[in-house]
Amino acid sequence: MKIVIIENELYLAQSIAARLSEFHFETTIFSSVKEAMEAQADVYLLSTNLPGQNFLPLIERHKNKNVLLMVNYINNDTVGEPLKAGAKDYIVKPFMIEELIRKIEHFHRHRMYQERIRFYEEYLDDLYREIELPIDPEQLELPLVIHTNYQRIADKLALQLNRLRKNILQLISLEEPDWKERMGTLDEEHIGYITHLEKLKKSERETLYRLLDGKRFLLTDSSGSVETPFPSLRLDSSKRLYDQDEILTIDEYVQYIVRTFQYKFPDTELSRRLGISRKSLWEKRKKYELFKKK
Repeated sequence: MKIVIIENELYLAQSIAARLSEFHFETTIFSSVKEAMEAQADVYLLSTNLPGQNFLPLIERHKNKNVLLMVNYINNDTVGEPLKAGAKDYIVKPFMIEELIRKIEHFHRHRMYQERIRFYEEYLDDLYREIELPIDPEQLELPLVIHTNYQRIADKLALQLNRLRKNILQLISLEEPDWKERMGTLDEEHIGYITHLEKLKKSERETLYRLLDGKRFLLTDSSGSVETPFPSLRLDSSKRLYDQDEILTIDEYVQYIVRTFQYKFPDTELSRRLGISRKSLWEKRKKYELFKKK
């Protein structure tokens, strides 16, 4: 990790650099903000005790990196304004090198987690792009049971809800043996996203309902037929995508093939591969509204 030190007290800067090198950090020292403006690094250790120098432009230029302030005392000029400009944290001189490293590594981990979350969100957005929600997640009132013929509809709804609410969604699968113990994690901060109600026996469902009393949750039933004492909503899909772990009906399979390949093959080829006539294919298009978009 590359670290730039901007400090006009040369002895102090060299002392910090020497200690950081012991922990395998690569350091460069600058005595003025102007000299450090173009330096590229992962971390900028910026002294706010630089007489006659305006360090705010450096913070603004590198605000996407870790700008860590080294201050003699705390006030609006040394901490308040720099933090508003984009600095990430501060440390008061004199400080222990271990505390400095802790702050550096804390931000590094935080940024790594942010990048991972960004990747996961982009991936999930792409994965669920073809699934249309028939309801606005902002209108949902919890608790709520979702009866659906396609689990992914409920999954996308939960993902959208997780972005909208300040609460954290806690995933609990009723297929897992420890689901009863995990119900204890639901509190004011957490909303339960509880899946596979259809997998439970009737006696287990009664236990579940008692554990859920007074809690906020989104509960899914993929069979579409389980009765519960909670408010419910049915979200079925006529556009089920093909998953390798489920068996589709003949009609569902025809819908999937036509929807997926209708722009790749002409109707003569589609009907041949499906083993049906062109007339039958046309009738199925009309029945399931699978017409091509011009």
